[in-house]
Amino acid sequence: MNETIFMLAIDFIALIGVIVLLLVVTALVAAVVMYQIDKRQTAHTIRRNYPLLGRFRYLFEELGEFFRQYFFAMDREEMPFNRAQRSWVYRAAKNIDNTVAFGSTRDLRKPGTYYFLNCPFPTLSEDAASTQPMRIGPYCRTPYDAPSLLNISGMSFGALSAPAVQALSMGAAKAGCWMNTGEGALSKHHLHGGCDIVFQIGTAKYGVRDEEGRLDDSRLAELAAIEQVRMFEIKLSQGAKPGKGGILPGDKVTPEIAEARGIPVGQASISPNRHPEIACIDDLLDFIAHVRDVTGKPVGFKLVLGTTDWLDSFCEAVIKRGSESAPDFITLDSADGGTGAAPMPLMDSVGLPLRESLPLLVNKLSQHNLRNRVRVIASGKLINPTDVAAAICLGADFVVTARGFMFALGCIQALQCNKNTCPTGITTHDPKLQKGLVPEVKAARVANFHHNLVHEVELIAHACGVTEPRQLRREHAAVVVDGGTAVPLDILYPRS
Repeated sequence: MNETIFMLAIDFIALIGVIVLLLVVTALVAAVVMYQIDKRQTAHTIRRNYPLLGRFRYLFEELGEFFRQYFFAMDREEMPFNRAQRSWVYRAAKNIDNTVAFGSTRDLRKPGTYYFLNCPFPTLSEDAASTQPMRIGPYCRTPYDAPSLLNISGMSFGALSAPAVQALSMGAAKAGCWMNTGEGALSKHHLHGGCDIVFQIGTAKYGVRDEEGRLDDSRLAELAAIEQVRMFEIKLSQGAKPGKGGILPGDKVTPEIAEARGIPVGQASISPNRHPEIACIDDLLDFIAHVRDVTGKPVGFKLVLGTTDWLDSFCEAVIKRGSESAPDFITLDSADGGTGAAPMPLMDSVGLPLRESLPLLVNKLSQHNLRNRVRVIASGKLINPTDVAAAICLGADFVVTARGFMFALGCIQALQCNKNTCPTGITTHDPKLQKGLVPEVKAARVANFHHNLVHEVELIAHACGVTEPRQLRREHAAVVVDGGTAVPLDILYPRS
């Protein structure tokens, strides 16, 4: 018996040895073949100069996007969001200790760095006040008393996966904030958690279009009848791609997404670079008035500022028509805003950053006595308390973030958003990759992130001697300029 077992073991080991030998021989033959192919081909210099070894370059290039943040990047050097920024979000989302030790690792001499000017007598906890709801759309049949200072920016179903949208919807309901649909229409996943919804009307009119791609009033009215849909946002432009419409790769256009948007399955969808109906200021005001009349709900628009000479004309046109004709809100995006896919020249080189455009817009509205009529919503890389508080100091009534909530869902900044290969299941429609994202678990993290971000903005406000964040003003903060000197915001951007 023992002898039989021994012989079987010997045979098994011999079999394993033969298999290993075959694999080694196969690998060697494959290596020789690839070596000869690389040496003879003319398309790739690296492979021609370094046959076989050059192939690893492309593997490392692909994997580098995943692993650079773990092995190569320092805490404050990675872009678009460094490790310190992401780590704060991860800890906030998990509701774990977010304190740090031994001193700041932030370079306080770098231009663009914000300081907050604390007062000698900060607000005591017993004197602190909660940020109250703010009314948007006072002239609408159904105005919106928005409960939260911080909200979820536009992210389309299509750009995001179904479980990601569901998690955001449930998390927003827990947090008491709104969720913007993005330009990809309203899906059942947005409604899943019962949160407040801002419906974005993109240039392609997804979800509210007829067969020719024009605005369909009947579909618009149907959406407005949904109680969760609180406001409508007309998207003129976006920070990451000003002057260009949205891009949804064909492999993301599933039957469900195609049905929601009203587009063919499997075909890339590229929105027009502007609304065909809106070619001037009067057209914009007419469009706002029309949507508001059909829906009865607040209507505003989203844009990234570039040229600014039209703002005076815009405000004058509003005054001529009457303050009720004004947009109920303006969402101002920063030139460094995010997206799933955009041409690099537009993403890198077009539009004004928020720190320049926000005070300019607020000043223009103030000059024309429209500041209290038009709510200002700030957007663009606002994922940490410092950036949110700075936006409020510059004049924002509300702040929205997309990538902050993506990090709360588990995004690792793998930069795969446009490839349907997102390893965290957030921006992919591959079921194998989606299965790791459990909406119920991630919803709690979304709510935690919201709660902790608002809480730490409140801490900044209290240090500055005010009772709640919306009392922050430009005199409460300074920003470092060239030369390493910090200049108070009220001096750098004086009020009109």
